[in-house]
Amino acid sequence: MKRFFDTELETLRSDLFRMGEKVIANLRAALKAYAERDADLARFVIGADDEIDDLEVRIDDEAIRYLSLRTPVATELRVVLTGMKASHELERAADEVTKIARRIRGLVSAAPLTVSVDVVRMGEIAAEMLRDALDCFVHGTEERAMAVCHRDVEVDTLNRTLCEELTEMMTSRPESVPVALDLVFISKAIERIADHATNVAEETIYLINAKDVRHTPEVKKPAPAEPA
Repeated sequence: MKRFFDTELETLRSDLFRMGEKVIANLRAALKAYAERDADLARFVIGADDEIDDLEVRIDDEAIRYLSLRTPVATELRVVLTGMKASHELERAADEVTKIARRIRGLVSAAPLTVSVDVVRMGEIAAEMLRDALDCFVHGTEERAMAVCHRDVEVDTLNRTLCEELTEMMTSRPESVPVALDLVFISKAIERIADHATNVAEETIYLINAKDVRHTPEVKKPAPAEPA
């Protein structure tokens, strides 16, 4: 019986990882659509969101089934509850990816704006954060999970810089407003994806050592600077 329940937990982990992989793939496809102004790819990303929603429902069903069949010990309970919370964060991240794709459709026929922040690179940082958070959930690495939390400051800073620049641009160049607004919404969506990756990492830290680090100074400090 124990082997059966261990398999059930591994199935939950596997489905969560699969869900995260799809979110990351969709995000990178959206970034490619942005870089290439590819409306067809943006539409594909929008349509791909349904499969992620289905996986969230499946993970919830698996978790509830596990809880109803067995009274789990503390470690097992943390796996189940953390898995459910993480799947909800991933689904919300996927919704932000869809928002990015919808905004890209408005940029296809418009002249691009020159901005100092590399939007694609900012999105790649968020994708890397999601990847690392997922790896931590599967392999249980607290140090790497904490590093994900620290990278959130980097994305916050890029988002703030870009939004301030675009606000100035819209004030001085009214003709830039439609495209600039789309970029503001894309930037904010990327920032929220990074927030969801951070939340998954925080949940993973709780999974590993039952320590709740949400809203603590420990997770809010910036990542250490790389050596010159």
